[in-house]
Amino acid sequence: MNTMTTTTPETATTVLDASGVTMRFGGLTAVRNVDLTVKAGEIVGLIGPNGAGKTTFFNCLTGLYVPTEGKVRYKGTVLPPKPHLVTQAGIARTFQNIRLFANMTVLENVLVGRHTRTKEGLWSALLRGPGFRKAEAASHERAMELLEFIGLQDKADHLARNLPYGDQRKLEIARALASDPGLLLLDEPTAGMNPQETRVTEELIFAIRDMGIAVLVIEHDMRFIFNLCDRVACLVQGEKLVEGTPGEVQADERVVAAYLGTPFEGDPGADEVAEVEAAEAQSATRTTRTEGETQ
Repeated sequence: MNTMTTTTPETATTVLDASGVTMRFGGLTAVRNVDLTVKAGEIVGLIGPNGAGKTTFFNCLTGLYVPTEGKVRYKGTVLPPKPHLVTQAGIARTFQNIRLFANMTVLENVLVGRHTRTKEGLWSALLRGPGFRKAEAASHERAMELLEFIGLQDKADHLARNLPYGDQRKLEIARALASDPGLLLLDEPTAGMNPQETRVTEELIFAIRDMGIAVLVIEHDMRFIFNLCDRVACLVQGEKLVEGTPGEVQADERVVAAYLGTPFEGDPGADEVAEVEAAEAQSATRTTRTEGETQ
C-alpha cells in the first residue's frame, strides 16, 4: 500500500472538532461539556477510569448517540447523528468487544467495510452488469491490499472465528479502514493482548498514521498510550480533567490521583515490598491465632 507523508500536528488542519459535547441519560450525565480536537497526522489518546464516559463520548462522535448538547464537526462540517452518514463522511471505528462476522471469511469481513464506498444498487447487484463487476473487482483488490497491510493476506479464506485473538483485533481494524476514513477511532484495541501482540498493534497504528489517517484511541494500557500518542486527554466522571502531551499528563497530580494511582514507570522500591510482606505476615499470624482460638 502506498503511504503518505504526514503533516506535523502544529500545521495540520483540524479533522475532528468536538465542542461542548454533553450526553445525559435521564438524570445521569455520562459526558459533560467535553471539548476535543484531532488534527491530520495526529494520534490522540483518551484515558480515564472505568465509567469515566470514554465510550459514551465515542458513541456521540460516531452517531450511535445524539448528544444532548454540543456539536461534532468533521473537517468543519457538523455531522448528522446517524452512524452510516458519519462513516460516509470519513470516520470509522472499532469497539471494545470483537464484533466480527464469525462465520464469514477474513476477506468477506473486510468487504463488508466497503459498503459505504460502493455506489452500485440492488438491481445492479442482481443483474451483475459491467458496472457492478468492475466495482466488485475494485473492492476485492482494496480488501486484499488491506489484508496485506495487516499481514493476513494468507488467511483471506479462513473463517474469522478461527483466527487467533490478536489477528481478530487486526481484522477489525482492517474492516474499519476499508471505508477509507480520514479519522479512525479505536476503542481499547489492545484489550486482552499479550505484550507481543500489543507491540504489533502499536506499530500498526503508527503505520495507519503514516498513511495520513488521524487516530483517536481509548486505552487502559498506560505504557502503550503514552508511547503512542502525540496528545492525551483524561476523562473523569464524564468531564475532561486534563489534556496535554504524554509527559504532561503522566506527571499531572490530578491524573495520578484520579486514575493512575502511582506513576507507572519502575517497580516498587525495596521499602514498599518489605511493608507489603510485613502486612501479609501480620495478617497470616492473626488468622492463625483466630483459628487456634476457635478450635
